[in-house]
Amino acid sequence: MAYKNVTVPSGGAPITMQQGVMQVPDNPILPFIRGDGTGPDIWAAGVRVFDAAVEKCYAGRRKIHWMEVFAGESAFRQFGDWLPQETVDAFGEFLVGIKGPLTTPVGKGIRSLNVALRQLLDLYVCLRPVKYFDGVPSPVKHPEKVNMVIFRENTEDIYAGIDFEAGSENAMKLLSFLKTEMPKEFKKVRFGVEAMDQIGVGMKPISKPGTERLVRAAIEYALRLKRKSLTIVHKGNIMKFTSGAFRDWCYGLAKREYRDKAITQRESWIIGNKDKHPDLSVEDNARQIDPGYDMMTGQQQAEIRAEIEETLKLMPTHGNGQWKKKLMVKDSIADITLQQVLTRPDEFDVIATPNLNGDYLSDALAAQVGGIGIAPGGNINYVTGHAVFEATHGTAPKYANLDKVNPGSVILSGEMMLRYMGWSEAADAIINGLEKAIGQKTVTYDFARLMEGAKEVKCSEFGTAIIQNL
Repeated sequence: MAYKNVTVPSGGAPITMQQGVMQVPDNPILPFIRGDGTGPDIWAAGVRVFDAAVEKCYAGRRKIHWMEVFAGESAFRQFGDWLPQETVDAFGEFLVGIKGPLTTPVGKGIRSLNVALRQLLDLYVCLRPVKYFDGVPSPVKHPEKVNMVIFRENTEDIYAGIDFEAGSENAMKLLSFLKTEMPKEFKKVRFGVEAMDQIGVGMKPISKPGTERLVRAAIEYALRLKRKSLTIVHKGNIMKFTSGAFRDWCYGLAKREYRDKAITQRESWIIGNKDKHPDLSVEDNARQIDPGYDMMTGQQQAEIRAEIEETLKLMPTHGNGQWKKKLMVKDSIADITLQQVLTRPDEFDVIATPNLNGDYLSDALAAQVGGIGIAPGGNINYVTGHAVFEATHGTAPKYANLDKVNPGSVILSGEMMLRYMGWSEAADAIINGLEKAIGQKTVTYDFARLMEGAKEVKCSEFGTAIIQNL
């Protein structure tokens, strides 16, 4: 592809997908966006760490060819465009890249440059690993128990962008339709009769195909890395046909496509009961997994018995304790999850959740392990191979060009990127270097102010400390 304002580095080659398998050359071309605000500072530290890790681990056999592309303020100043098509084209052509934080333009137009990139490239997984590094200051007593990976759906739910301003033509049309065609539903709209022009309206579509591709990616990840469980986080107790459907579709796919490798939590109860008491009747098993069984209607009891009978067909492959070696698939309501990741974090491993829940969870968990300043993220399409890794925090313009802020978020995002490319040795080296630098209490101001005896260093100096400890 020809580019007008972007220079393709010579000597490099693109990453490609062939028959569903990523092909990474030893000299990959990787697009990058420095970012706005503190973006240039953290990128300058990060790219030195990436190149040093690759050189240390592969001694010249591998080398990244960096290709700068533009978005945000720098793009607008140079080209009058917040998100030039060439930037989208570059990420599309070269598959894998990385970016710093971007300013979202104020006023009309693009609501979020980050969301726009995800939508245009169909990066349906927002991957947010959350792990504690020894020595990092934390507001909780046992941050070392936090080791989770969040698969947040990245294209639906609130990111679908169906949101109408109160009094606008679209809002009035939708409310009028509800009033005329679905009066029962319209009654749920508070103040609908007397103040219809003062009601904003939003919709959150959640689809079966969108849900299934997310949970498929989460299950494949969990199995590949031998994680112990997958928790489906939802609000299906209230929104039964969107968030509740998300839960049901996740369970359905797990049972259908991974029957030999996974077990649901309810299935484990049923089979576990049978393992302990081989002569246990279906009805007694039902009473154990549903204490209210005897108070149910006949139809409800029949459904529970049918569920148990179907589950017991798994005894040859899952019985006699075999289920304990399978991936446990369970679910949790979003509100109680936000409590339990604080009180019982070691009970969570891989999480799959719709967009809004994942937004809350990932930032809440980041606070437990050092804050958003070292929270990495990746936006991935596991089918096409496209991936954009990113610093997950904002631009912090008041610290721009001060060489002050923590570059951990972009550095750990680069670690994720290298691991995604299959360059695990370099990724491991970065983790090792970061852990050692923090262990030596050589840290930026955000950590130094919370750590006794810390040596406060600049953003660039923290990058140097990581390199020295690779």
